[in-house]
Amino acid sequence: MEKNFNAIGYYLKKKFGFKVIKLSLDAGFTCPNRDGSKGLGGCIFCSAAGSGELASNIPDQIALLSKKWSSGKYIAYFQSYTNTYAPIAVLREKFEAVLSHPDVIGIAIATRPDCLSEEVLALLDELNKKTFLWVELGLQTIHEKTAVLINRCYTLDIFDEAMEKLNSLSIKTVVHLIFGLPDETKDEMLASVRYVCGVEAANAPFPFGVKLHLLNVVSGSQMETLYPNYVPFYEMDEYVSLVVDALEYIPPNVTIHRLTADAPRELLIAPEWSYRKRTLLNKIDKELKRRGSFQGSALF
Repeated sequence: MEKNFNAIGYYLKKKFGFKVIKLSLDAGFTCPNRDGSKGLGGCIFCSAAGSGELASNIPDQIALLSKKWSSGKYIAYFQSYTNTYAPIAVLREKFEAVLSHPDVIGIAIATRPDCLSEEVLALLDELNKKTFLWVELGLQTIHEKTAVLINRCYTLDIFDEAMEKLNSLSIKTVVHLIFGLPDETKDEMLASVRYVCGVEAANAPFPFGVKLHLLNVVSGSQMETLYPNYVPFYEMDEYVSLVVDALEYIPPNVTIHRLTADAPRELLIAPEWSYRKRTLLNKIDKELKRRGSFQGSALF
């Protein structure tokens, strides 16, 4: 590890031998928690764009990101809304279209654990056998009281079942967790980390990766009206300390895909320091070094 944690960028460069860049795509899907089949309005933290404000299409993403990285290959990341929630023919067409691009060497698909039908799993299995693939599951929390509060509209056993099915097909999984959801304590947030990483259950399916999101309260989300004065973390250092605590419980071979969150500054309500991403990441690195700590250190 070039850092004190197993960053996905480092993992991909080591695996492929060159820089791999993720293209955030909006494929035009919706979500069962928006169209009424599971719920309405979506999860309360989700923006009007399905938390994909920075997503677009492959040509636009390549043009944008080539300003930062002049060379490399790409992973097509289906980010916005629920990217297995469509007829199977539509999913196949969209997934195969991006994989036909000569510079796309893999695909990442963000979805909900309750949107993995047998047909979808068969398609994912097929893709997994011919390209580099991972599937991202938006869990956010293991605590049912919080799941109800955020209007997640599925229970933890659905997530467990999805993990077991994907694991049985040798499909890599990346689990999303959110830090700072209303009424959750630090201990509860860390319990979610330990649970998804199988720290306290020897036979639990092991994730390929974890995303730790800082809750951003943004304009257009239900959070804006339901919790108008809510601030997840008043001080950046409080969040930094929590993230380092979490990293210490994550096994070293789990890839780390995110340690904070991105939101357009014009939409961001709280915490007001969230847009200072580089400062935040630097502070996490410094805190790991100050402690003499590293990913998984609490497990040894």
